[in-house]
Amino acid sequence: MNSDFSNRLLDWFRQHGRHDLPWQADPTPYRVWISEIMLQQTQVSTVIPYFARFMQRFPDVAVLAAAPLDDVLGLWSGLGYYARARCLHRAAQQIMQQHGGALPRTLTGLEALPGIGRSTAGAIMTLSHNLPVPILDGNVKRVLARHHGVEGWPGEKRVEAQLWELSAEHVPAGQAAAYTQAIMDLGATLCTRARPHCDDCPVAQTCRAHELGLQEALPTKRPARSLPVKNTVFAMVQNHVGQILLQRRPESGIWGGLWSFPECPPEADVVDWISDKFGSEVELVSRAPELRHTFTHFHLNIVPVHLLLRRDGLAIRDQGAAQWLTPGAATSLGLAAPVRRLIDEFFSNRGVANT
Repeated sequence: MNSDFSNRLLDWFRQHGRHDLPWQADPTPYRVWISEIMLQQTQVSTVIPYFARFMQRFPDVAVLAAAPLDDVLGLWSGLGYYARARCLHRAAQQIMQQHGGALPRTLTGLEALPGIGRSTAGAIMTLSHNLPVPILDGNVKRVLARHHGVEGWPGEKRVEAQLWELSAEHVPAGQAAAYTQAIMDLGATLCTRARPHCDDCPVAQTCRAHELGLQEALPTKRPARSLPVKNTVFAMVQNHVGQILLQRRPESGIWGGLWSFPECPPEADVVDWISDKFGSEVELVSRAPELRHTFTHFHLNIVPVHLLLRRDGLAIRDQGAAQWLTPGAATSLGLAAPVRRLIDEFFSNRGVANT
């Protein structure tokens, strides 16, 4: 339906909206899909170079589906939330096998694909086909919660259901794509989390939060909680030619499918643990200061330990995929951000640039 809210938003968007984002140039379902997945929990400025590299390497569904998972994770390295990349790869294969290489044109069909929820499916339908389908990403939640004075944490089902209804009410027929981009832009540029620019907002005169001075209070923040802390040891094993050992992580769990250092339980002696696990003797060189990496649900404290192999070669003994990393090879691997940083520091400190 058309509304005064959507009309004012569209007028503002024509003059002040973002019209030069790379995925807007040719909004095919595939390009919209990739951009929407990348933009989850990630800022536009961060996504732009990743999107460009991804499109160059995987220009369509067929190429993405046929690519090794390592190639996909390698291009995703540093973007975080790696389950998104694994889901993209599986979904592309499913699209090739079940949909003839074209993304489904129904919400049900899209939501059946790995990693695509209701809002992402709506964005694909709206932005690539101009169909009046609502979305509810973080920006849209914030705009609607403030404008309509919706109290309660949007993660609660009751609040989320109310926001979905409001989102559907405002989508105008015939201008769904422009409106959807407009409300996302409003949330990203004016109706921001902190210090919103209400004086420049095209819908401020009907905004309930603005009227009551509740801009900073809405949407209601998630109830406070303390994150648990986990501890681990990264065993950075070096051989006689300066390579370091990496293992592929299991598909499930944190950093699933990425390459990392062997992880030793913090209560174990790392020298004995390496000997038991790989059947080779190592000597302790040094322990680096502890570093912390924070996930959505917990903190991970990591102690990197430099170990030197005493014999040539390392017997893997059915411990899963592993490889010796040569300086310069890390750029082609899927690596979590703290792992890549430690690798760069390791080679740099030894006079070898990892480029």
